[in-house]
Amino acid sequence: MVRVHDCLLDGTAHWAIDREFCAALQKTFPEFKAITLASRMFVARVVRHLAGLGVRQFVDLGSGVLTAHNTHQIADEIDPRSRVVYVIKEPVAAAHAEILLDEEGDPARQAVIRADLRDAVEVLAEANATGVFKPDDPIAVLMFSVLHIVPLGSNGSDVVAKTVADYRRLLSSGSYLGVSHVTNDGIPATLRTKLVELRELCANWGSSGVFPRSRAQINALLGDFELVAPGMDWIPCWHPKDECPRVEPVAFEAPNHALVWGGVGRKA
Repeated sequence: MVRVHDCLLDGTAHWAIDREFCAALQKTFPEFKAITLASRMFVARVVRHLAGLGVRQFVDLGSGVLTAHNTHQIADEIDPRSRVVYVIKEPVAAAHAEILLDEEGDPARQAVIRADLRDAVEVLAEANATGVFKPDDPIAVLMFSVLHIVPLGSNGSDVVAKTVADYRRLLSSGSYLGVSHVTNDGIPATLRTKLVELRELCANWGSSGVFPRSRAQINALLGDFELVAPGMDWIPCWHPKDECPRVEPVAFEAPNHALVWGGVGRKA
């Protein structure tokens, strides 16, 4: 789905088969392109807001292919001393990110690591091993538009719940955790049907697809972390005034048409 997202965002780091899938997706679920763009803009607003709160270190586990308005670019707009580590498993996306950072990044403050987000111990250890972060300063771990592509474990266990709980346990006091997730809870019936059709489409194309969770399940991902106002909400409602002035906001008939529920919490 990483390269498909790049295609939906009009990027260049995807293959012909991804464009074919996107064409089929647009016929089945034309709203998904706007949802993908809204998710990208949500990331930008969260980074901008957290940077405004003084956060200077970010681990981005849901970046996908780096295009425009990336975490390091947005953070640098607030403070050019910000530090970002991207965690990318998909080889094409990781290579694209490495090239971009080589061309316009700062290796002292930005890095890409190839790791599986489900291994929180490895991810955080490798992020610290890059030398990018100041070890005594808190970080913000961003898990946006990525958790809903993680299926259940082979034994039916909820891999997402366990994974996010591991990050909550390992993060230091004062650190932040941001999550977003597609939900089929509280959305129009027509869009709920299209989510089912999306799963079928992905299965036919050999993709893992999207696995929605309820809003209660998504709320639980932040555990006892103190929620950053306005708390968990539909992503268009999360600090809409923090939208990048150079980007046209995505308009939905109602916030729940965005299908994505998200928020940020702080560890006491």
